[in-house]
Amino acid sequence: MDRLEIFRTIATEASRGELTFPTNVNASLKLQQALDDPDCHIDAAAKMIMAEPLLSARTVAIANSAAYNRSGNEISNVKVAVSRIGFRPLKSMVASVIVRQLDSKISDPALKAKAAQLWEHSAHVAALAQVIAKKITRVDPDTAMFAGIVHEVGGFYLISRAEEFPGLLDGDPEDWVEYGEKLIGRGVLKKLGMPDAVMTAVEALWLGARVLPPKTLGDTLLLANDLAPVVSPLHQKEGAAIKQAAAAIDFEFDDGTLHATLEESEEEIESLTAALLV
Repeated sequence: MDRLEIFRTIATEASRGELTFPTNVNASLKLQQALDDPDCHIDAAAKMIMAEPLLSARTVAIANSAAYNRSGNEISNVKVAVSRIGFRPLKSMVASVIVRQLDSKISDPALKAKAAQLWEHSAHVAALAQVIAKKITRVDPDTAMFAGIVHEVGGFYLISRAEEFPGLLDGDPEDWVEYGEKLIGRGVLKKLGMPDAVMTAVEALWLGARVLPPKTLGDTLLLANDLAPVVSPLHQKEGAAIKQAAAAIDFEFDDGTLHATLEESEEEIESLTAALLV
């Protein structure tokens, strides 16, 4: 079976909802469903978060980031962290844990390295999307961060299956873009119950039609993806080419320019990225 046929096979499974998830992913999905309950109290949410060490650490880190810690007072209490950031960003944190859990059973060092790079890319995109949404496009910044976290979930799923199919990630990256990204990504996003707004934004990213100045959530996600200093290993480009391409993107909007806004928001972007990488 050649790699294009494998892409199609996995995509067909994904479209049918026949996805193979680690057990810990299913547990995190239940947590996400609990947080979706409008009657879920903050005390109950905090207890569920504290049962997951990685999620606890990431929630506190986000609450202490420049994006959410306006007072400058650092905290170490999960319940206080949940109160500070609110339930919507908390759902993003659960999504980030789910995404990272997809590669939890990988043993091959090369695949682990690809998964780590893909998460670093996703964290940068999420932080950039949050700031761009808040300061330029004026769409909901928490939804933008959420979209950034999950936009490569199909890629994580592919990497998680790669040990079953030696050579799957070899060859031209365009094969993934053409035959795998949309079909596999769409199936995984649906299985994880992504909101329609996030699905639409990720679909816009796949189309790749950049609009400057950006206006929609999809525009926001696409711009953040183009500006991310770490590229997806499934869309491999040279590091110098990435920086050069990102530096060339600039535009004016009502409150200034892109470059000036990113410079002013550098601490916020860096602290949010670091929190997601905890």
